[in-house]
Amino acid sequence: MAGDVVISAAVEGVIDEAVIRRLLTYVGAIPGDVYGKQGKAFLKQRTAAYNNAARYAPWIILVDLDDEASCAPPLRAAWLPDPAPRLCFRVAVREVEAWLFADRENLADFLAIGRGLLPADPESLQDPKREMVNLARRSRRRAIREDMVPRPEAGRIVGPAYASRLIEFVTSLWHPDHAAGHSESLRRAVECLRRLLASSEATAA
Repeated sequence: MAGDVVISAAVEGVIDEAVIRRLLTYVGAIPGDVYGKQGKAFLKQRTAAYNNAARYAPWIILVDLDDEASCAPPLRAAWLPDPAPRLCFRVAVREVEAWLFADRENLADFLAIGRGLLPADPESLQDPKREMVNLARRSRRRAIREDMVPRPEAGRIVGPAYASRLIEFVTSLWHPDHAAGHSESLRRAVECLRRLLASSEATAA
């Protein structure tokens, strides 16, 4: 039955975890344990182990493209040349923040900025995280600016509660169906999860 399939995941960080949990719920799966969450290098070191686990149960691995490759296929080939049948290996172009930008109306409302400031093609951004911070800097809400924009003396690229704010957005306002219409890598991720769910349901039937 739909909703009875548990899908485990591995991701780079806590924002990615929130996104994956939201996507799994959206397609009708039950989010299982989410592993990784200690950066890209940590995730890459353990990809083979996650892939092995996916020989027995459904899994999704989500990684940012960043500047590691020109597009998703070369990165997938380098990381995992022989993916298990029950693994969905997806690449966010270029960072998972681009998937959040793809739900323009809701993100603009959350950041308290004009909708026209949001990028029309989020996957063309070279540094979505920096763009997110720059837009937060223009927020009409002081709390958003203080939480998401780094203080000059901090030596950081994001504010002290950047992750917490984006997790709040993902869990309360982000609509994957809206966003998938403006992000090809997100649309493919949703399709992959739906195929994985359907095949897992068929196996269990």
